Amino acid sequence: QVQLVESGGGLVQTGDSLRISCVVSGGTFSSFTMAWYRQAPGEELKFDEREFVAAINGDSRSRFYGESVKTRFQISRDNANNIVTLQMNNLKVEDTAVYYCAGRRTTFSTWETSPHLYEYWGQGTQVTVSS
Repeated sequence: QVQLVESGGGLVQTGDSLRISCVVSGGTFSSFTMAWYRQAPGEELKFDEREFVAAINGDSRSRFYGESVKTRFQISRDNANNIVTLQMNNLKVEDTAVYYCAGRRTTFSTWETSPHLYEYWGQGTQVTVSS
């Protein structure tokens, strides 16, 4: 059974940096495509409305970012320790959300962002950015 557990969320101020991580157990992590999604507060918790943030393939050779974060966030992974990390810099109030780690067993030939394409999900970690 594949399990994903996020950590590292918290309360920061505008312009700060924060790193969140996801530890994966079960499965063959090095072959998983991993991603981060987020869901802002105040919305109904609809799975379809999770916003794509970033993704990375198994060997880290390919990464893909959402438009709103691509100049500020970096996704990375450590296959030796089954960890995927999201480094978030120059945080903005609008980055406030629950951040979810997601994984799938196969690689995209062309990057896609629908949350339905990921098989495994963590419970999320809250990131709050205050002004």
